[in-house]
Amino acid sequence: QVQLVESGGGLVQPGGSLRVSCAASKSITSILVMGWYRQAPGEQRELVATITSDGSTNYADSVKGRFTISRDNAKNTVYLQMNMLKPEDTAVYYCKARLVFTEYWGQGTQVTVSS
Repeated sequence: QVQLVESGGGLVQPGGSLRVSCAASKSITSILVMGWYRQAPGEQRELVATITSDGSTNYADSVKGRFTISRDNAKNTVYLQMNMLKPEDTAVYYCKARLVFTEYWGQGTQVTVSS
């Protein structure tokens, strides 16, 4: 069992930056893939970025060059640094941990990009 707690969401102006965090209840070194997903109102949940246990990253085309996913194994935490934010980035951002046979989700954190 892995509990995931996201934090750091909020209201930011277009062009601004925000960093969201995902704290895991156990060591993330044993987790195959950690990822960030988002879901806007009326939309399906979509992949934003993932990072594997060996540090390989993957990004959705819509966030490449603007968002950076990283991990701090000592703190059991994964981060998503979001720069040059756009109104279309507004969504609830969820953290996911994928293990060999199962996966876990956090409760989400709201990110709103608006002037």
